[in-house]
Amino acid sequence: MTAFHWLFGDQLGPHFLTPHERGPAPDTPVVMIEARSVFRRRRFHRAKAHLVLSAMRHRAAELGDRVHYVRADTYREGLRQAVGSAAVTVHHPTSRAALGFVGALDGVRVLPARGFLVPHEDFRAWADGHGGSRLRQEDFYRWVRQNHGLLMDGAEPAGGRWNYDHDNREPPPKDAQTLTAPAPFRPREDGIDEEVRHDLDRWERAGQVSFVGRDGPRLFPATRREARSALRRFVSHRLAGFGPHEDAMLAGDPVLSHSLLSSSLNLGLLDPLECAELAERAWRAGEAPLNSVEGFVRQITGWREYVWQLYWYFGESYRHHNTLGHLTPLPGWFLDLDADAVGARCLSTVLAQVRDTGWTHHIPRLMLLGSHALQRGWDPAAVTDWFHRCFVDGYDWVMLPNVVGMSQYADGGRMTTKPYTSGGAYINRMSDFCGPCRYRPTVRAGEDACPYTAGYWAFLHRHRSQLEHNPRMSQAVRGLNRLTDLDALLEQERERGEGPP
Repeated sequence: MTAFHWLFGDQLGPHFLTPHERGPAPDTPVVMIEARSVFRRRRFHRAKAHLVLSAMRHRAAELGDRVHYVRADTYREGLRQAVGSAAVTVHHPTSRAALGFVGALDGVRVLPARGFLVPHEDFRAWADGHGGSRLRQEDFYRWVRQNHGLLMDGAEPAGGRWNYDHDNREPPPKDAQTLTAPAPFRPREDGIDEEVRHDLDRWERAGQVSFVGRDGPRLFPATRREARSALRRFVSHRLAGFGPHEDAMLAGDPVLSHSLLSSSLNLGLLDPLECAELAERAWRAGEAPLNSVEGFVRQITGWREYVWQLYWYFGESYRHHNTLGHLTPLPGWFLDLDADAVGARCLSTVLAQVRDTGWTHHIPRLMLLGSHALQRGWDPAAVTDWFHRCFVDGYDWVMLPNVVGMSQYADGGRMTTKPYTSGGAYINRMSDFCGPCRYRPTVRAGEDACPYTAGYWAFLHRHRSQLEHNPRMSQAVRGLNRLTDLDALLEQERERGEGPP
């Protein structure tokens, strides 16, 4: 007879306590452990630490007498205090470190993962059947939709097309400062949040932990009820406008029509299938266009699920991939989120968003933050750690494939077909950042040279031999031959060094 079921801090939804043949019985007592050592190991964003602790303590309050909530220095110490030598079950943790830890404990039985769509063994069979080396998200995404009947009309995709990316890459409306989308759901803080903030202040004053970023009013759900409200608000009021401008950026409107549900999904407060099915029901009821619904379903059941599966399939060695040989440490201004030190308006704006909220949407992450790191040759392991620490939705499983594979191209193309980086022209087309900026997106060399435009050409030059045979990069690499100012550009980039652009 199982004595306890252990809930990690990202297993907070009801589906982690749903009875099933290999899970806890309805009356199984629950243990939750708040381990201070987690915050000592890394310099997390203060808003992230607040959100995680608030969510854990709110869940403990909901469970009442059923939960044994322990605040300890380490997980091992907390588990010993909570259960002694009693047997424990726990659902498959979301990091390799946590899985290794619980797997080595006596009396702990690891149950299958919850909160994802595809069992690990099913993905492995699919991936092995596709060769296992160069897997593509589009193939996986279609397979998931077919297997789960999502946006399907019989054997065919709804609307006759699998992919509406072409309709979902519009730049922001000209001269618009915002999309004028209805506001997203925002929670109200309560006494638990006040207690969390008091504890974080106390730990910092005592020198026990150190954080980065600001902890303003909590912006993201910490309870199942809040997360469900956020989901319903998005589907009812914001989903219809999501698709066309999901890749756009506006300085005065960082959230645009995005769902802001990633932190709720990654805390386990929402299940991906309920999100996708609610969005599909909105389309079938005529409340949202198919391109917006498909774009959202793709994010949830395509990319998020794909990243989760690749984290486990690629293995621990994937963490150390560095095909481009990038070894430069992250500079202090970036580590400290010092947006005020940055002159490039796009990077300064986005870094300030991260500093103030611990969040920015996927395009600033990839094409501004990640692209700058790639162009400057920063160590991909350090970049991965930075994203993990500084984003409220950042976890090891999320950031390792996203950063090593997609953002930094450190795996040499195992996950994506090209490095995702660009010059200022892309940023100018997809945002309103460039107009008031001190730099010009079309200028490569000189005082007005855009750091992204110059950085792009310097990156191509540095890795010419590796990229010239890539079908998606060969034309860009050949463009180096047409640059009459390449020598001046390269000298300029060497002089810029690692100071803020």
